[in-house]
Amino acid sequence: MKQLMKIFVITLSLSFLISCSNHTQTRPSNKSSTHNVIPTVSKEKAGFMQKTLDSFLEDDWEPTVKSDKTIQKKYIEKESSFTLQEYVDKTAAYMHAKPADYEHSNVHRLEQMPVIGK
Repeated sequence: MKQLMKIFVITLSLSFLISCSNHTQTRPSNKSSTHNVIPTVSKEKAGFMQKTLDSFLEDDWEPTVKSDKTIQKKYIEKESSFTLQEYVDKTAAYMHAKPADYEHSNVHRLEQMPVIGK
């Protein structure tokens, strides 16, 4: 009886695995029913973090970086692909133009916490 149960379970498992391997899969994005349940998110429905990032880039980052003379000479006049060095240079220019205040920084706040700080 135990052997019969084992054979039955093995046969059932194999038939299930074989039927799953033969089934053609469709990506969830290609299913029309998925779009009915989960609509695609457009730019107009951006969340709080995306709106905050967009406003920071438009209002603070771009004007500060574009006003730096070395960045203008190196990158703004050229039409080339974006590189990591360009990001590092723009970040350095931004940090030079707007230095961080240690008293109001997150580092200072974390150091003041009893478990994390000194």
